[in-house]
Amino acid sequence: MDVLGVGANAVDYVYRLPAYPEPEGPNAKMRIAGHTRSCGGQVTTALCTCASFGLNAAYAGAMGHDENARVMRDELRRRGVDFTYAVVRDAANPFAVILLAEHSGERIVLWDRDERLALAPGEPPAALIASARLVHVDDVDEEAAIRVADIAREAGVPVTSDIDRLTDRTDALVAAVSIPIFAEHVPPALTGECDLEQALRKLRRAHHGSLCVTLGAHGAMLLEGDRVFYEPGFLVTAVDTTGSGDVFRGAFIRARLRGEGPRETLRFANAAAAVSCTRLGAINGVPTLAEVEAMLRRQ
Repeated sequence: MDVLGVGANAVDYVYRLPAYPEPEGPNAKMRIAGHTRSCGGQVTTALCTCASFGLNAAYAGAMGHDENARVMRDELRRRGVDFTYAVVRDAANPFAVILLAEHSGERIVLWDRDERLALAPGEPPAALIASARLVHVDDVDEEAAIRVADIAREAGVPVTSDIDRLTDRTDALVAAVSIPIFAEHVPPALTGECDLEQALRKLRRAHHGSLCVTLGAHGAMLLEGDRVFYEPGFLVTAVDTTGSGDVFRGAFIRARLRGEGPRETLRFANAAAAVSCTRLGAINGVPTLAEVEAMLRRQ
């Protein structure tokens, strides 16, 4: 297979709001403009992006045993992602409540995941991990992600990661993966450096792989060797930013597996993320290759 993903899947309950919620003032209470149920999750959205671009993608995370799990399996099947390696637990599937401001695309994500969905040692098996061209993990189940990354790198398989929070295990996860892809707030929090380039260079002292940070509408930055690459974001009218970072990671993986250079990788991933922001939903926002190529021609 091309890509094996180990990490979060989730069914999203999206509530569209006329404005961004605030604790005080006129936006402290408001009527819901609409609501939908759709599929998301950091790793599953990235895998669906990989599959949309023609890669052979498989999911080996943990799933529940309820209606939301069935909805997620149906979506992965429809998107061409192999989920036969997933671990099924007698628990509720992960879900998220997303509060989405209609006019700006800004959102708040509230999520829950049953502790019984944590992967045990040996899940997934080492042979499966070693069979992939690339492994992608997130930071939801950090101990499992570190274990999977260690096995993959021992087998010579590169590991990308979605790191968007800071815990007492973040340093260990960063060290375990080949290419950590950070949310914008994480490198400064890890290093104490407010300047992102300086934060990446400080992380370089302990990590010799590529270091990438997503910057939302402003694009992305990549430290490759001793050289920093920056590519701006694409100008779009955002409808929903949910899952755009996960789409970025899926597109980044596709470009890396094709041997693209740093600038081409960032530009392709930025374009994919931009397209995803123009529609509602995480996996629903996954673009086709033709749509990304059209965005690249526009700007």
